[in-house]
Amino acid sequence: MNVVSDDDMAGRIVRVRAAIDAAAARCGRDPETITLVAASKGASRAQVDAARRFGVTTFGENRVQEAYKKFAPAETADHLPRRGEVHLIGPLQTNKVRRAVGFFDLIHSVDRLDLAETIQREAAQRSITQAVLIQVNIGMEATKHGATPDATPSLVAAVRSLPNLSLLGLMAIPPATNNPEAARPWFSLLRQLAFSLRLSRLSMGMSSDFEVAIEEGASWVRVGSALFGHRR
Repeated sequence: MNVVSDDDMAGRIVRVRAAIDAAAARCGRDPETITLVAASKGASRAQVDAARRFGVTTFGENRVQEAYKKFAPAETADHLPRRGEVHLIGPLQTNKVRRAVGFFDLIHSVDRLDLAETIQREAAQRSITQAVLIQVNIGMEATKHGATPDATPSLVAAVRSLPNLSLLGLMAIPPATNNPEAARPWFSLLRQLAFSLRLSRLSMGMSSDFEVAIEEGASWVRVGSALFGHRR
């Protein structure tokens, strides 16, 4: 694991926040409408605590089990006292739904109806409302999760009908590229799809391309290596 010192962490956070502010200024947006989600997969609890000390309040984890280890003391795992928010930004298996519902403030990766219905049943049993995003496989890649763009409208309609789910918007991971500008058309497509579905909030953009994502309307940017260094 690449260890990031407190001084290094502080500098990284300052640089990322400055980049967010600059991208927002370029497109006339209020930076307060953009949430930095620190993608902490593979980061240690010490690194997470350091990021918190320097003002990061929202973290994103890819796996339910890893999130519990970092954000829930074992003795209070179902009612964890914590500051800020923890989001699930990786795929969710139906057999992990019970632990995910109510633990994560926002699930970014709802990509099929049976998963949405399983979340609904668990949320209803607890008498809570679970905030979710629908993940779209915007590039229709075989190796990625997400509903196809053509299937997304029907999934959106179905999720909207589930009373214990609150649908906030769409999420996507575009095809990988070394050029941030090459991601712009994919971000634009997601924004257009969301607009057609009367959704205005988007989770898109990672360390390499979050500035372009902001210019295309991102509400949440999922930044990992720019904060925590390269992890396995």
